[in-house]
Amino acid sequence: MYESYYGFSERPFQLSPDPRFFFATSHHQRALSYLQYGLDQGEGFIVITGPIGTGKTTIARNLLANIADENIVAAQLVTTNLSPNELLELVAAEFKITVTGNSKADTLRSIEQFLIGLNKQGKRALLLVDEAQNLPAETVEELRMLSNFQLDNKPLIQSFLLGQEELKTIISAPDMEQFRQRIIASAHLKPLSVEEVKDYINHRLAQANCNKEALFTDDAFQLIFEKTLGVPRKINIFVDRLLLFGFLEELSHINCKVINEVAKEMSVELTGSLNGATLENESKPFVINSTEHVENIKNVLREVEEILEGSIQQKVKMTRYIDKLLKQKSREFAELQSKATDNK
Repeated sequence: MYESYYGFSERPFQLSPDPRFFFATSHHQRALSYLQYGLDQGEGFIVITGPIGTGKTTIARNLLANIADENIVAAQLVTTNLSPNELLELVAAEFKITVTGNSKADTLRSIEQFLIGLNKQGKRALLLVDEAQNLPAETVEELRMLSNFQLDNKPLIQSFLLGQEELKTIISAPDMEQFRQRIIASAHLKPLSVEEVKDYINHRLAQANCNKEALFTDDAFQLIFEKTLGVPRKINIFVDRLLLFGFLEELSHINCKVINEVAKEMSVELTGSLNGATLENESKPFVINSTEHVENIKNVLREVEEILEGSIQQKVKMTRYIDKLLKQKSREFAELQSKATDNK
């Protein structure tokens, strides 16, 4: 890809959460501080919410990667729509608990025995539940019931919940009062500001050992912020694409002209959408045998034409990229052969 062209040691804008690339804005640092505070307290629930792509999973991975206390045994769940029984089974599986029997009571008994065993070793369990907005209310209540496992008035397991904004609605329900009383801290993540977008991009470039000075022009960061709305995941998708474009076009700097061109390409694609906007006429109903109907068809055809044209341009660019990559590998192979000949 573009790593060698820009002198990166690795791709700086991968989508997979990586603690090494964690960038702490004021909101993210506060959320991380709450998580750490919760760890120190050893009881209660911590709830972190935020829009899609704002870094909740990255925070969880960062916390797990930096736990200094060897007495904390952590497990992370990335949930779907789990029933209470399915949640318990998944908790047992993630903590590698052997369950004897098939009933819910058997699963609970095995989990409790495991937690008591940890306590006797001077350890305690930490459960991080990611994408917790997918949990039904009764499953969230099951998490509260797990927190009732205690020994000498000390909780044996602690849970952190990370989820999208819908999680706040679940927890705010009238029948969730007992759960709310167990929450000792909560934080809500927000998209990055313009300055934070600049710092975020430069941080990730530095982590990848970028050797290009001023790779992005000063006014580029403002435009990237406008295109991505400051959402870290969208920034990763967009900037990764900008770097690929710069590599294919053999650019040494990324400026506003490049950003607008790539944003236009991505706006007609099925993936990597920057704003999730629908087609302009998508919601307008067709009226049979009318002038508006004809105009709607023309507009749709124009949009299809733009999509096809964008797809063709992408294929042309990818062909150029493959050609460049083959030439690069051919040169490297020739150099290896030359060295092998010299060593004979």
